Amino acid sequence: MSKIFFYGLFMDRSLLTEKGLHPEIIGPAVLPDYRIHIGERATLLRSASSRAYGIVMELADQEARALYSEPSVREYIRERVQVELLDTSEAVEAYCYNLPRELGLAGANPAYATELSQLVEALQFDSAYVEEIAAFGEVS
Repeated sequence: MSKIFFYGLFMDRSLLTEKGLHPEIIGPAVLPDYRIHIGERATLLRSASSRAYGIVMELADQEARALYSEPSVREYIRERVQVELLDTSEAVEAYCYNLPRELGLAGANPAYATELSQLVEALQFDSAYVEEIAAFGEVS
């Protein structure tokens, strides 16, 4: 079993269970010194004094491999991070899947940004974070 910090639409446990996976929610968390970026897909970028929010879940290793072998997410790279659980302030080591920087910055996906901003609002994350994500959905 691996602890995984999900920060995109996979924070919605029902999306994972619909894929036949069996995630166990550990809780909402924050990843310091990272910021979310939504290009064609969501990714996290290192950024001093920024914060990215997500949900830590435990997932069987074979389920995590299967999830990230799907064509839409197979370019994500697993890295180890240390997050802080929001409910207890406990530091937890987890894996996080991010795109290589050049892929993460490419394109735009306003529909994804809108859907993700609605999810983070429903999860009751910081309102400034909801606005940060929603801004990626605004057409300029």
